[in-house]
Amino acid sequence: MKLFLPSARATNVLLIVGFAALGYALYIRYLAIEQSAVGLACGAGLDTWLCLTRKTATTLFQNSVFGIAALAVAAINLLRPSLLLFAVALALACIGVVLYNVVLSSLAIGLLILSLARREPEQA
Repeated sequence: MKLFLPSARATNVLLIVGFAALGYALYIRYLAIEQSAVGLACGAGLDTWLCLTRKTATTLFQNSVFGIAALAVAAINLLRPSLLLFAVALALACIGVVLYNVVLSSLAIGLLILSLARREPEQA
């Protein structure tokens, strides 16, 4: 019985994915969403990539898309562990925790931790 544990190289890649997602979410939250000057400029009709990103992120976190997607991918990963699914769920959960989808994203992180106790899928 071999558990689903990432190798050292895979762990390094997962660390990079997690920190990159966390950094981008922090950038969006504190430099685009919560800055009043950016909000006023975008509300006045400024048409830049930052305003588009702000509008998209705001729409997604108001509808809990980050949390729902992280929870769905983490649940699939719990059923059938895979490094790709783990990385996607980790990135979505990191973004969701920073961008106001804390409850669902925290559940997804819990499922990701549980998936490390699962058996590795058998090779076909």
